[in-house]
Amino acid sequence: MNYLSSFVNPDTIINPLLDNGYLPHPLLRLGIRRQLSDRLDSIASTSLESGYASKMQYVQKLRERPIAIETSVANEQHYEVGTSVLKGMLGPRMKYSCCLYEKGGETLAQAEMAMLRLYVERAELVDGMCVLDLGCGWGSLSLFLAELFPNSTITAFSNSRTQKQHIDSVAQAQGLKNLHVITGDVVTYDFEPETYDRVLSIELFEHMKNYQLLLRKVATALKPGGKLFVHIFAHRSTPYDFEGGWMTEHFFTGGTMPSADLLLYFQDDLRVRRQWWVSGMHYSKTCEDWLKYMLANKQPVWEGLVETYGKEGALTWWNRWQVFYLACSELFRWDGGDTWGVAHYLLEKGE
Repeated sequence: MNYLSSFVNPDTIINPLLDNGYLPHPLLRLGIRRQLSDRLDSIASTSLESGYASKMQYVQKLRERPIAIETSVANEQHYEVGTSVLKGMLGPRMKYSCCLYEKGGETLAQAEMAMLRLYVERAELVDGMCVLDLGCGWGSLSLFLAELFPNSTITAFSNSRTQKQHIDSVAQAQGLKNLHVITGDVVTYDFEPETYDRVLSIELFEHMKNYQLLLRKVATALKPGGKLFVHIFAHRSTPYDFEGGWMTEHFFTGGTMPSADLLLYFQDDLRVRRQWWVSGMHYSKTCEDWLKYMLANKQPVWEGLVETYGKEGALTWWNRWQVFYLACSELFRWDGGDTWGVAHYLLEKGE
């Protein structure tokens, strides 16, 4: 999750106010909206011609970079946080990514399930497949697929030891025998060639840079004719890096904001067969629910923060997580969810 723009001025006066929780949420939202407006001004192009020229320069820049940068820092920021922290914020499936509010009034639990079911449909999954969940988080998708498809083999790949511990414990409690969790770094890990019928990646690509090399790695792991499903948050037209600012420093070091069409420029090894746009309003509602759950479950969240950051750091991170959810919610609700949102892709390997 999924950490999205340098919304908050990292001025030495502002940061202590944020870290100590002195600014009320309505004032924070106002400041975030102003930062979002500044962000849009900074990436705006004077013409369609210059916009495409800038995008092609960015694509070329990605091709010249490593698969990812700052992966250890990003892992510490999100994925090595005590599990009790996220348990107190997320829904029952522990889905740390955009959920789907099809009618608008769903509970977080219902929205989690709706998006998981949509993945099954769009990835064209059937029982008996060998599936890799690349960047599995706390196992929401892997556990769901293991339950739904008892004859499938599900491999969950994560770079977090705490995530593996959680997934293994849930799988054991549910008696799931068809789920295996691997801990590793996607940049250096070598997957068995031609092993998987499907690879699914939910909000991992935002932590990556060189999509050419990443997609080549996935293509190697897929069987001939196999498919990759990608869920990635995105700006509707303009990709950019997270460079400087509060969000980059605390939550998304080394991150990328892709454009909705960015993977279309990296079809060297896998071909895009379908693409969808999911309104950012779904992510805004997700973040608002996470914030609501966090505030309602302060004691277990606080205990997890103490475990992760120590007593002195717990207050700071209690407040930072609130700012994080407010910032993400305001970002995705901008322009009714049509500026920032979620792109879904289905890519296929040749026979």
